Amino acid sequence: MNNPSACLSDKPEHGVRHDWSRDQVRAIFALPFNELLFQAQTIHRQYFDPSAVQVSTLLSIKTGGCPEDCKYCPQSVHYETELEPEQLMDIDAVVEAARRARQAGASRFCMGAAWRNPKGKNFERVLEMVGRVQAEGLETCATLGMLDADQAVALKEAGLDYYNHNLDTSPEFYADIITTRTYDDRLDTLTHVREAGINVCCGGIVGMGEGREDRVSLLCELANLPEHPGSVPINQLVRVEGTPLDEQTDIDAIEFVRTIATARILMPQSYVRLSAGRTGMSDEMQALCFHAGANSIFYGEKLLTTGNPDTAADDALFAKLGLHPA
Repeated sequence: MNNPSACLSDKPEHGVRHDWSRDQVRAIFALPFNELLFQAQTIHRQYFDPSAVQVSTLLSIKTGGCPEDCKYCPQSVHYETELEPEQLMDIDAVVEAARRARQAGASRFCMGAAWRNPKGKNFERVLEMVGRVQAEGLETCATLGMLDADQAVALKEAGLDYYNHNLDTSPEFYADIITTRTYDDRLDTLTHVREAGINVCCGGIVGMGEGREDRVSLLCELANLPEHPGSVPINQLVRVEGTPLDEQTDIDAIEFVRTIATARILMPQSYVRLSAGRTGMSDEMQALCFHAGANSIFYGEKLLTTGNPDTAADDALFAKLGLHPA
């Protein structure tokens, strides 16, 4: 494409498309950096307060012992890490954690369980957790693995607002990272969630050894879903000793910001979440990400099993940048 900016001029008037070509996404990703940030910030301001950041808290309600072989994940039974498996948490303890998160400023509470798919009485307990967390005045989110259609409906009826199920990477690179479930398995779960009327939270992880073309492909897949995800988490790989990716080279910071900016342009109405990996980012890198259109973070010292900036550090960063919770 001779004119990279032309891929933005042919979009419908409302600015939301689901027919992006790989060439168009590639051209956006490769724009001169200042032009890319300008376009991303311009689009961001059309749909959001540029100084508002949605704040979520993530709690691991069932840790470790997962039969999947995701190469980035310390919760997999396939790898020897220092993580100690834990059973599903008590419902009252989850509700108390949600109450503390709301008091600390979170507006959304996400519950994550290391399962291939939820089953039986454990699933029934999660349904009760969802209803009770919603009663605390929080948006509810869960990530429980694969779902069938009936499970998605049950979660909707329990009061679930968002379901997280990431595509992780491109279809082309996927088998290099995960072999125990297919890309189509992930897309099927997203279909069940969407058809049940639950908001989809779906993004990916960068820095796992994929190339730029894989990042382009992932973003194209997300942007061409029948509905854009309500939230798009962009995770930077957190290397964990004992996993196959523990010695992976860090992704270039500018390349990461490009990923954020391109996601913002392709999915203008979605919350783009600056997700895992923030402990390894400078304030300046995070500031660039917010300028590129990121407008959501996880708030709290832990993301499932990996570290996250503490709340005081995030409060200081927000004050420095003039940001405030949405």
